[in-house]
Amino acid sequence: MKPAPFAYHRPETVAEAVELLADLEDAELLAGNQSLGIVMANRLATPDHLVDLGAVADLEGIAVTDDAVRVGATTTHRAIERSDRLADTLPMLPEAAAQIAGPAVRNRGTMGGSVGEADPAGNYPTVLVALDGTIHLRSVDGERAVPASDYFLAYMFTDIREDELIEAVSIPREPFPPARTGMSFLELKRAAQTWPTVSAAASIRVDDPSGDEPVVEDARIALANAADVPLRVEEAGSILEGEPLSEAGLAAVEETVADAVTPEGEMHADREYKEEVAGVYARRSLERAYDRAAEGRAD
Repeated sequence: MKPAPFAYHRPETVAEAVELLADLEDAELLAGNQSLGIVMANRLATPDHLVDLGAVADLEGIAVTDDAVRVGATTTHRAIERSDRLADTLPMLPEAAAQIAGPAVRNRGTMGGSVGEADPAGNYPTVLVALDGTIHLRSVDGERAVPASDYFLAYMFTDIREDELIEAVSIPREPFPPARTGMSFLELKRAAQTWPTVSAAASIRVDDPSGDEPVVEDARIALANAADVPLRVEEAGSILEGEPLSEAGLAAVEETVADAVTPEGEMHADREYKEEVAGVYARRSLERAYDRAAEGRAD
């Protein structure tokens, strides 16, 4: 099949893009075109207008300041995967990017496209929820900053208005000093081009990496494809805080996560299996994060 007829628009500035969204009825945004084109070709979406963001230079790029990391909406997975600045500050992002599909998708797919699609199996939504990220939205009325925990509302349903576009995402740096923080992103996949059965994003900050048994100061775990939105299990992180990582603590995390997730069964993994795997991958990801923190490195 072929897409239904539509009018094509290619703005060159953010201001032009949001003006188009405000003026046009039934418009869709095009970023890396790794999903929308397929949906339109099958006529599951038939917008009257397509607004291509590929020429809006201000939406692309990675900025690292003392306070936060900011990634523009049209920054590609490949750019995130290969960013030395991210590897040194928030390595969960490039690690997650490297596990998205294959090279062709990573060369074209974008941060904003993934966050906009809001699939609960997606890598970036899970990272943003794990690390208290913020989604920066823009319209003709100005910018609106929405915490990732509030942005993802239900299955592929978000707190974005029809006249808004995703300008960037940001993640605070202060809770994650690289010398004392370890991060990990693990996913269970049947094949590279498929969605993960379950993914686990973990971060651990310790008090003293050089000590014999570094004490966990902060622990976070979030799961993808384990609920209808990216799921942060706060209780699981709290279990580990205040003492060195232990077998008893990890066992409690595994049980807590398995009880907290509410996954949908699928062809290759029923609900019971995904509950068990979520606990196992949460444990593995936290173990890896702790090992990295204890080694005094974040990558």
